[in-house]
Amino acid sequence: MNTYLDCYPCFLRQALSAARRAGADFEQQHAVLRWTLTHLHTLPLTTTPPVMAAAIHAQVRALTGVDDPYQTAKQEATAQALARYPTLLAHLDAASDPLECAVRLAIAGNIIDLGVAEQFDLDATLERVLIQPFAIDALDALRQRLDSVEQVLYLADNAGETVFDRPLLDLLRRRGLAVTYVVKAAPIINDATRADALAAGIADGIEIIDNGSAAPGTLLEQCSAAFRERFAAAPLIVAKGQANYETLSALSAPIFFLLQAKCQVIAGDLHVPPGAIVLKGAVL
Repeated sequence: MNTYLDCYPCFLRQALSAARRAGADFEQQHAVLRWTLTHLHTLPLTTTPPVMAAAIHAQVRALTGVDDPYQTAKQEATAQALARYPTLLAHLDAASDPLECAVRLAIAGNIIDLGVAEQFDLDATLERVLIQPFAIDALDALRQRLDSVEQVLYLADNAGETVFDRPLLDLLRRRGLAVTYVVKAAPIINDATRADALAAGIADGIEIIDNGSAAPGTLLEQCSAAFRERFAAAPLIVAKGQANYETLSALSAPIFFLLQAKCQVIAGDLHVPPGAIVLKGAVL
């Protein structure tokens, strides 16, 4: 997905938020904003937004010396999500269609996105997403694909959201599928790293790997060769969140995108209303 003009104020908001979370003083915050404005002058609109976001957050880390400005926020989000995990399991146990329920739970967790908003309401979001119609509904296609593969490459998104992924991961594993959960190699915004996945309780029977990158989404050119091989060979890829949609939606690959359209730009690109829930199927 290309960069839209409406992405520009979001880049500035992210830059200021990250700097403040890193404890930057006024001059450092001002420097980060000036750097961002300067680089926006030369940003091609054909660039996917996570390229600029990754550069901004790298600049914040370099300027402040803080490697993970969102560490506390990630820990708090994971704790909030874990407190609700019994509720997630209760919904799954009561579901007439466990796959649909697990997909909805995973999408509900996508509200935990500090790149988009500083606040979120897990309870209200869970209640909404469990009954909200899909704006794009590829559930039948996903169901058919799952019946024809033995492996799933699952691209994680954010810390805390990882807890909401667990019912779907466990369901896939119980169906006899080999599931690989892909996290970031280093901190970026509140994206999940290996430590965040383990803190969420993702362990038994699930392989956890990183993609070699510290950028939002999956910028394949910044990922490790080992991950790119796994990606190219995967018969089914589940991609969580907006940034994975931004970075991978133009590819011809067996990808299913699970997300909430939390910003106007993503909603417009998907041709859905803001706040829509999306299960978008592969384009092959």
